[in-house]
Amino acid sequence: MNRIYAAFWSGKHGIWGCSSGIWRGGRPRWREGATRQRRWQSQVVRDGRPFRMAVLGSGPAGFYTAYKVMQGIDNATIDMYEQLPVPFGLVRYGVAPDHPEVKNCQDKFTEVASSPDFTFIGNIKVGHDVSLRSLTDHYDAIVFAYGASKDRKLGVSGEELNGIYSARDFVGWYNGLPEFFNLAPRLDLSDTAVVIGQGNVALDVSRVLLKDVDSLRTTDMTDQALAALAKSKVKRVRVVGRRGPMQVSFTIKEVRELMKLPSVAFEPIDRNLIPRNIPSLPRTAKRLTKLLMEGSTCDFAHAEKSWALDFLLSPVRFRPASGTTLSQLESIEFARTKFIGGDPFDSAARVEINTDLHSIPTSLAFRSIGYQSEALPGMNELGIHFDTKLGIITNDYYGRLLSPTQEVQVQKPLPGMYCAGWVKRGPAGVIANTMEDSFSTAEAIIADWKDKAPFLGGGNGWETLKGEIGVKGARTVSWEDWLSINAAEKSRGKAVGKEREKFTSPHDMLNVLD
Repeated sequence: MNRIYAAFWSGKHGIWGCSSGIWRGGRPRWREGATRQRRWQSQVVRDGRPFRMAVLGSGPAGFYTAYKVMQGIDNATIDMYEQLPVPFGLVRYGVAPDHPEVKNCQDKFTEVASSPDFTFIGNIKVGHDVSLRSLTDHYDAIVFAYGASKDRKLGVSGEELNGIYSARDFVGWYNGLPEFFNLAPRLDLSDTAVVIGQGNVALDVSRVLLKDVDSLRTTDMTDQALAALAKSKVKRVRVVGRRGPMQVSFTIKEVRELMKLPSVAFEPIDRNLIPRNIPSLPRTAKRLTKLLMEGSTCDFAHAEKSWALDFLLSPVRFRPASGTTLSQLESIEFARTKFIGGDPFDSAARVEINTDLHSIPTSLAFRSIGYQSEALPGMNELGIHFDTKLGIITNDYYGRLLSPTQEVQVQKPLPGMYCAGWVKRGPAGVIANTMEDSFSTAEAIIADWKDKAPFLGGGNGWETLKGEIGVKGARTVSWEDWLSINAAEKSRGKAVGKEREKFTSPHDMLNVLD
């Protein structure tokens, strides 16, 4: 019997595992005694044998799916594979350091991982250290929940110039993602930074650039990022979008934080881009519009820094500085856009480019137009269709992988194959959306198991595979190993007055275990 307490809350007080969410009673309620059996018991079983599932990815999508399946299928056993030695994915490496409350779900994921029916297998790259084909031979089901590993590009001239960074790379760099340890963004070359894109990540980047670095020193931001921000010359940030203020993707919470930054002023928005009758707008749009119109709490007369939202601009080329050998960015050329047809205040309003151009001088720019998932090696061999245009695995919306055929009406689910999170629906939304999406996938798995739908062949999962991987010489990291790394990071952080000081290379993480 698995031993995860059934505790899920949704509603105005928040959601299970997130910053404002709760577990009933504040923590799992275990029965006392050696068996520590849970107070409830699912009755979903199949032929008396345990259900064994592999989850690929240890971020929110993976953990939420694992939790729900363990809740709904008796004796469910979960093996979670992660390519890094450490868990939590986007929560660890994507959430802004000054938003520690959003990372509270890590505590809940740790409670899931404490079950004896759960195994964490870190430092293993599926498709390299172990093949997808091998996984299919040893599990009833596989859940692809590995998120998005690349960012979308603009596809305009000069995009590879020095001084242009992906927002994903920048966020990963200041959060200690090993992949971007050597990014070394030059924040000391320009007093103006341009962020292309108007979503939450764009505002995260803007806030980090504008915030007093001393207010970040107690967070888990890496030391090298703090040092670079301390030398930053950025005084102005321009956040640019193709459409208008009624089509932005960022949330009220994100923009409110920027408006309240001490000594940071906000450039007023052109009133012609705002509906006249604001009270008639839907609730969320009305609140956001009022916030944008009210502006910042600091005026320009007393501001040390500033930021602006620039609308109806589409980048057409990045221009290099003349006479430089390193092809350094000097300015960005934008084409002005205009709304076409319909209501320009509609959230789905479209625009087209016109001939007017607008240039912004800068040596520092960030591309923030979305993330994108990639296919794993071995997918084609298993008949898994990855939609490269959408950046998702083809599925039935509920998370069941579909056979690759041009005739949608005859597509059939691939037995035992599921997906959750961004690789299922695309990189959009916040952690709450990922939770709901992952629960939907888990419910599909539970229903299929209960209805005796076709699955994979089953087997002993990691109990068998660990011998195969060991022969290849791959070093795996267990949950207990992660707890040792976690303790070491917290100890390093305590020494300098921080929550933690992350290791920024797998080598250093593994050294803790030697």
